[in-house]
Amino acid sequence: MSKVTPALPHAILAYRVHEAASYINWIYFFHAWGFQPRFAAIADIHGCDSCRALWLASFPEEERAKAAEAMQLFKEANRMLDQLDEIMTVQCIFRLCRANAEGDNLIIENTVFPLLRQQTPHPDGSPFLCLSDFVRPLVSGIPDTVGLFASSVSANAETCYPNDPYKHLLVQTLSDRLAEAATEKMHEYVRKEAWGYAPDESLSIPDLLIEKYQGIRPAVGYPSLPDQSVNFLLDALLDMKRIGITLTENGAMHPHASVCGMMLAHPASRYFAVGKIGEDQLQDYARRRGMSVDVMRKFLAANLPG
Repeated sequence: MSKVTPALPHAILAYRVHEAASYINWIYFFHAWGFQPRFAAIADIHGCDSCRALWLASFPEEERAKAAEAMQLFKEANRMLDQLDEIMTVQCIFRLCRANAEGDNLIIENTVFPLLRQQTPHPDGSPFLCLSDFVRPLVSGIPDTVGLFASSVSANAETCYPNDPYKHLLVQTLSDRLAEAATEKMHEYVRKEAWGYAPDESLSIPDLLIEKYQGIRPAVGYPSLPDQSVNFLLDALLDMKRIGITLTENGAMHPHASVCGMMLAHPASRYFAVGKIGEDQLQDYARRRGMSVDVMRKFLAANLPG
């Protein structure tokens, strides 16, 4: 009798806004509103009047008006989160897949997932990295695991306050942060329970937000995974429509407040930027991706020499 290999987890997690909100990285929220990171520290201040006054007084006099503006924005953002808690949910879908590396490709559940390798030499002589470096090679004969994920807010968020530009923008910027926050919460669950490679992890949320955990979670469009067209590969493996995500003909996600990518557990895995690539890698990648060079040139325009 042949041995049946058990399926790995493929699940949907749904969070209320208040459950995900504690995982928000406020630095990126304030950045979207034109504030430098130091003003995001208001999110770490106790809410009493005296603590807020002390925080405000810690700024040079010429910056206090900007700090007061940040304080008011944070207050209004939290008020809006309370309102959104009644009408919005945040959903994540993840799948743990059997995978191996073959050169600069990952083979994920028999699907070829092409990746890009750095080509620009480093001043310190460090090696050229590719995400496939952090997955066990196919020639080892031993299967490895790669996690895939997508997260999104419910689509009704995009229609909130159509006649109030300020509140509409506030909902948009909070929705982006909530999709990322829910992903952070989901990834914590995956590491500790679903995948279980870090069952004893015990990190504070500030530690989570500076990525002190084992492994990485590169998202599509970020420096190590810049090709948006791989969203089609992720969708085929995840079935993103189960959480309301659809893709445009260019691979962009709808709703806009969505994020997807992969989870790698290797202890040595780290983030990096692919950076600029040459015509040789563009042609090789297009071949591996099964697309024309001209099409790939559009998807990778930011990685090609100007």
